[in-house]
Amino acid sequence: MDEITEKTIDIDSILKGKMGNRAKWVPRPLVSWLKRIVHQDRVNEFLWESRGKTGTEWLEECVRYLDMTLEIEGMGNLPRKDDGRLYTFVSNHPLGGVDGVALGAIIGRHYDGRFRYLVNDLLMNLPGLAPVSIPINKTGKQSRDFPRMVKAGFESGNHMLMFPAGICSRKRGGVIRDIPWTKTFVVKSVEYGRDVVPIHFGGRNSDFFYRLANFSDKYLNFNLAMLFLVDEMYKNVHKSFRVTIGKPIPWQTFDHSKAPAEWAKYVQDRVYELDKSRISN
Repeated sequence: MDEITEKTIDIDSILKGKMGNRAKWVPRPLVSWLKRIVHQDRVNEFLWESRGKTGTEWLEECVRYLDMTLEIEGMGNLPRKDDGRLYTFVSNHPLGGVDGVALGAIIGRHYDGRFRYLVNDLLMNLPGLAPVSIPINKTGKQSRDFPRMVKAGFESGNHMLMFPAGICSRKRGGVIRDIPWTKTFVVKSVEYGRDVVPIHFGGRNSDFFYRLANFSDKYLNFNLAMLFLVDEMYKNVHKSFRVTIGKPIPWQTFDHSKAPAEWAKYVQDRVYELDKSRISN
């Protein structure tokens, strides 16, 4: 059991790692609730059963585990893996987990595992994901290292897969859409001469999640909704998702006629234009 514990999700250990000695003051009923919300036992069982897989192989195992059906349009728009160039793949983030797994499986298979995510450092607790991830914790001590980690990713020999919203989509005014995208992918793609490939992922979370997310965004100083992403993942088991891949946008497009943040909005709009049946209910 010790070996299993070291390799799987452990809320007690995560709290201690984040809070140090203060973790002992967290009420045990709250800890038990957290374990239920993140489906600790269920996730650990899958992680143990898939312990021999990492990277793309592990992501594909996740797709099978979640019984996801991916309807992919525009595969021909993915640049050839042997063209000698590196690309930045950017997508909307409607689900906050399932979409990341699915796109990682698609990009990883097409490019023989030569890609990297920028992910929240909590996801580094997933052993199979760690080899293809660059951890980000913009609210903790790693915040000072964020530029360095992004720089390392773009200087590597790997394609970059990014969700520029940083958090999963919100439902506002009856429309499910990402918050405004950050400009990092534009600035770095220009700096390193990487064309940008836009991708739209179709899907949604529950109405409960969107209500909680809007409440959290308005009244709290932390992302409470993030705790429910695993629960939302299990609600999306056995479902079909449409993935639409657009034509690459040459990095030279992002000239000085617009500010980087405006170019980020331009690409975000292009992504949503790929969606032929936007979910708005």
